Amino acid sequence: MSPEVCPNCGADVPRNAKACPECGSCEQTGWSEEAETGHLGLPDDSFDYDEFVEKEFGAGKPIPRGLHWLWWLVGLILLAVLGTMWFKWS
Repeated sequence: MSPEVCPNCGADVPRNAKACPECGSCEQTGWSEEAETGHLGLPDDSFDYDEFVEKEFGAGKPIPRGLHWLWWLVGLILLAVLGTMWFKWS
């Protein structure tokens, strides 16, 4: 027998309904939250995000890189060109 109000989401459940029309909870799942999210494969409360990241991407922190030497060269050339143009017009 179904409840009048779903204990999981609070929606009205029609008389003799097999499951909640809103969240899908039913007698087999015990009108629980598992009926709504059980099929999604979401991690449970014991999931350790830091452990997952370490396992997926390895231990250690990424090494920040500075500007590549090519960008320094492009910047110096640009400054030289702009400086030459400025002196030419002034």
